[in-house]
Amino acid sequence: MAAITTSTITDQIPALGRKAIMVETPTTADTADTVAITLANYGMSTFLGILGFSHDTENSIVTTEAPTTAVSAGVLTITLGGSTNSDAKRVYIVWGK
Repeated sequence: MAAITTSTITDQIPALGRKAIMVETPTTADTADTVAITLANYGMSTFLGILGFSHDTENSIVTTEAPTTAVSAGVLTITLGGSTNSDAKRVYIVWGK
């Protein structure tokens, strides 16, 4: 397990008082790696949900995956998982308010 520090995080348009960001890991991401996100940096104080995707073949074969999450002191930690893919890009949509 390793902490991924090079993920790309993109703000999305807030809708109806909620916010969403897209988190994209590098193609070297392995199951059990972690990504830490400070929610306040994206205008969020509460984590509401996550939807995950694993790129089995980069930008071609994409499957859903269920990462685990934890929030402590306003920092959301995403633990990659829900699939057995190693060295695969992951994309997560994170909702908050």
